Amino acid sequence: MTLYHLVKMKNEQHVFRMTDDTGMLQHAKYGVPDPTKGYTTDDNARALIMAVLLYERRPVKRYETLLYRYMSFLLNAQNEDGWFRNFMGYDRRFIEERGSEDCFGRCLWALGFTISNEYVPVNIRRVAKYLLDKALPNCNKLLHPRGKAYSIIGLGFLDDERIREMIRSLANSLMQDYYNHCKGDWKWFQDVLTYSNAVLPWAMLVAFKVTGEKRFKDVGLESFSFLEKHTFNNGYFKPIGCHGWFGREGKPAEFDEQPVEACEMLLACLKAYEVTGENGYLEKAKKCYSWYTGYNSKGVSLIDPETGGCYDGITKDGVNLNQGAESLISYYISVLSMERFWSGSAEKYCYLYR
Repeated sequence: MTLYHLVKMKNEQHVFRMTDDTGMLQHAKYGVPDPTKGYTTDDNARALIMAVLLYERRPVKRYETLLYRYMSFLLNAQNEDGWFRNFMGYDRRFIEERGSEDCFGRCLWALGFTISNEYVPVNIRRVAKYLLDKALPNCNKLLHPRGKAYSIIGLGFLDDERIREMIRSLANSLMQDYYNHCKGDWKWFQDVLTYSNAVLPWAMLVAFKVTGEKRFKDVGLESFSFLEKHTFNNGYFKPIGCHGWFGREGKPAEFDEQPVEACEMLLACLKAYEVTGENGYLEKAKKCYSWYTGYNSKGVSLIDPETGGCYDGITKDGVNLNQGAESLISYYISVLSMERFWSGSAEKYCYLYR
């Protein structure tokens, strides 16, 4: 039995409850979708990645419908200048003219991944390429590390000389951020560890794989080692808490722990293994996956067996019982990515679950 079969035995209801004829709603009150909070392009971009993984493993109509729904949302979100709006009310009206650089990068991640997947219907891939081509001129305007990192990750799925040069340029800029802040034992791209930390070393490793430039690998592994030191030091994965973060002169905030951190660290670990061949990274990917099911600081599962959703995180008092889009998608991407990585090898499958 593969990990995907285990996923299929779980309840998928929350994915479809959270998705209406516009896209995936942003929040839920407990297990009930909350229309008052509307939608975000961030969530629908990540939901597109989830849908691609679902459809790749089982190309059935319900997953194809998700592909079209989330891609349509991105099509609506993009401005004529190639940038993306992010927040949309339940009335289907965007409430801003332009989203963040993080949102832009997450869209490129989703588009690059979709374009590169041969299982995806051709019209979905054509629209993804159309949107990505419009977005590309904005890449050289990015200023913030995570926007650059997500963009590198997305562009890294594509094999094109122009794209390769863009990745090199973004990686050079991200590496400069690193050297501007890396002092003594602080091996990081900023003076504080905040959210989505794993995408920064992950992006540098992608840049190495695309360009072959060892300096990107060196920065990627050094910064990854620094992040590992502060998130696996209890034996299990414990992300930096969002209430206080972790500044250069302070200590990591304990809570709240959020599901997106486990997902992105898992994906970064898989990339580090691909680059180095070191089994320790696979062990850490396994711990990130197990974070959802109880191998965490509170020893509690974040998966709701009634809805199939994922709780919104771990607080100092226990579990946040709301089940928003980011948490749900992060869990599904984690599970499906592990299955994708391990499929076809009974030996590796046993290793994952021993």
